[in-house]
Amino acid sequence: MKRVAFFISGTGGNALNLLRACREGRVPALPVLGLASTAKAAGVARLEAEGLPTVVVARKDFDSDEAFSDACYRAAEAAGAEVICLCGWLKKLAVPARWEGRILNIHPGPLPQFGGPGMYGMHVHRAVLAAGEGESGATVHVVDGEYDRGRILDAEAVPVLPGDTPEDLQKRVYAAEMALYPRALAAYLKLSE
Repeated sequence: MKRVAFFISGTGGNALNLLRACREGRVPALPVLGLASTAKAAGVARLEAEGLPTVVVARKDFDSDEAFSDACYRAAEAAGAEVICLCGWLKKLAVPARWEGRILNIHPGPLPQFGGPGMYGMHVHRAVLAAGEGESGATVHVVDGEYDRGRILDAEAVPVLPGDTPEDLQKRVYAAEMALYPRALAAYLKLSE
């Protein structure tokens, strides 16, 4: 069974969802760490309440993306993690060769058309609505050296409804994420056995 770390920057909703999926046997992985990019991340307390060890590696404490990324990987490796799942992670990660193909991310929109620098959270939902799209969704991909450009593992479509606000769309996309990420992680782990 692979050991997995969850990297968060906010409330930790996707990390909690994956943690529960692992504990319920829907995802064949052993969660070993929650890592936050800021001490202000509400998800730290939520993951600790579930008994998952957590650590904060604050981006502000490092002078480069590479130094910050290295500290994050060292913390994950110290916990024995073999796979990293980004769960609302908002910081740039440099991907060293030793971690290539072993970092997954969930994005709150269709990729590649609604990804890239600055495309996170409500920015994605506003962009989808501004483009007049009839469909949005969530996408799980392998992280590489560019924002939201790695190989897509799975996606879940969500209709855009007449009169949708960004908040309306966000709620439906988030519900899709809750089904998608455990499914995508389980399939990824099965292929990497």
